[in-house]
Amino acid sequence: MSKSKPSAPSLGDIGARKQDHVRICLSEESQFAALSAGFDGLYFEHQALPEIALSEVNLETELFGKKLRAPILVSSMTGGLEEGAKINRHLAEGVEAAGLGLGVGSQRIAIEHPSAASSFEIRKYAPTSLLFANLGAVQLNYGYGEKEAKRAVEMIGADALFLHLNALQEAVQEGGDTNFSGLGDKIEALARAVPFPVLVKECGAGIGPRALADLTARGVAAVDVSGGGGTSWARVEGLRASSDLARGLGETFRDWGVPTAVLIAEGRKRAPGAIIIASGGIRSGLDAAKALALGADFVSIAKPVLEAALASGEAVARVLTRFRRELEIAHFCVGARNPAELRAKAVLRTR
Repeated sequence: MSKSKPSAPSLGDIGARKQDHVRICLSEESQFAALSAGFDGLYFEHQALPEIALSEVNLETELFGKKLRAPILVSSMTGGLEEGAKINRHLAEGVEAAGLGLGVGSQRIAIEHPSAASSFEIRKYAPTSLLFANLGAVQLNYGYGEKEAKRAVEMIGADALFLHLNALQEAVQEGGDTNFSGLGDKIEALARAVPFPVLVKECGAGIGPRALADLTARGVAAVDVSGGGGTSWARVEGLRASSDLARGLGETFRDWGVPTAVLIAEGRKRAPGAIIIASGGIRSGLDAAKALALGADFVSIAKPVLEAALASGEAVARVLTRFRRELEIAHFCVGARNPAELRAKAVLRTR
């Protein structure tokens, strides 16, 4: 199978796909149907006598030299044309106000069509925030390398680069890039060659414990397990497909994936020293608290802020403020002053 870089899709084609993604992701039809992320099956043992004041809860942390007011990141969503530029600006403004971190959507459109780069240039709206660039890992099999990785980071003044793995999405997507052979070696080579941290994330199907440990051993700085139970990208691609085959595939694989809660717990056991980011079906600060108690170092969210991102930076900041407050209250009600104490003290029970 050829590993040469194919001819680039047109700006209009990629832009239309990104607009479809945003529109569909706002709908409940984009979500997993039967598979849960696993958080609704867990509950904390409430501490009626927490022995701390709510004001003592301190969620501040640091990642890649940047301070965060809480271990919360806003996940990669979009970019490209006018709507993507608006969403990214509002996300950046909201994250800056909330003191959190933000990743942009895939920058392939801007690498191959430089006129789209301005939609990703968000550092001016988030001068102090932790920012992540983003490229598809599979593009390393289609001609991408250090040059494109550095261009993506420079484009937004990012602190680090996410490579996303989305084998299922590409397999369902009409005309998707499906040559994932030998990617582990290429990810390792890139991670060890560039002067910034390289992280790897999935897109809703999950990174299991063996892959997490393998990626960490290859020099990847952190792994976002991105499990099942939230947005189903197989379903998204099926809903936007023009053929009966792709629509059917999207429905068949709508619930393909491993629940996020399972991936966190098993990943922490397999790779105790890894930096684990949890995403996939985290819809509240309470879900985030459960993820941290299971072993995640950070949580990442997308759908909870997407609708707000269409409105304003202030709307994004309000969502994030509530999310952080929910996380603080969960800490308080188990008697934990910080995430380390939460992991040590919290008793999670199954329903």
